Amino acid sequence: MYNNISIFAHRGASGYEVENTMSAFEKAMELGATGIEIDLQLTKDNILVVFHDLSLSRLTGKKKLLTDCSFDEVSTYKIGKRFWRKFTNHHIPSFQQVVDWANEHQMPLNIELKESILLNTNPLIDMLQKLTIPKGSHFSSFHDELMKIVKMQRPEFETAILVNKKFQWEHLNNMSHINSVHAHKRYYKPMYMDYCKNAKKKMRLYGINGSEPILKEPDPVIVGWITDYPDKVRKICKTTKK
Repeated sequence: MYNNISIFAHRGASGYEVENTMSAFEKAMELGATGIEIDLQLTKDNILVVFHDLSLSRLTGKKKLLTDCSFDEVSTYKIGKRFWRKFTNHHIPSFQQVVDWANEHQMPLNIELKESILLNTNPLIDMLQKLTIPKGSHFSSFHDELMKIVKMQRPEFETAILVNKKFQWEHLNNMSHINSVHAHKRYYKPMYMDYCKNAKKKMRLYGINGSEPILKEPDPVIVGWITDYPDKVRKICKTTKK
């Protein structure tokens, strides 16, 4: 932590490496991140994998949905930007592979549960029942029903709701299964800070690039930054005195 605020590398150090790859996670650790944000999806054969999109098109060039493919199939696809992926060796990792790495390095994970898991929550439940993750790890999602499952299965795990324009902030007080709020930096406004404080929820902001004035003296409700550039955020936080 820097000034008691964690720096979570968004999909790993995705400003420098291919997102959600082992290289991005290693780079984030090298650059001083104190946590890693990852995305969790589900394959056709119910394997949890670390990948952001439901479609494979953007990162693999394959016009397929992740949910239509087995893990054995998707693990053979190279991922990266168009053209350059032909020359790299980046692949979609399983969640278990990333958990093993995180436990080895005691690197906290911000585990975002994505839409494909809504189609079959049994693999999530099975995973939660036996999961061990580093201290400081937590689960997040735009899907409140998935956060309820996490809290029901593992009450000790922190849960965070990701907010969008439709989110009804006044309901925070009634969300006892939620510990914190994850929001884009545009929500760094007194009104939203007050909603969190009144509901006794913590807050982490994403979309941080290291140039924001709020990094120097954030509201006490802020406990984490989520960024593609952990080194830039770390530099600002290290030079800011509390």
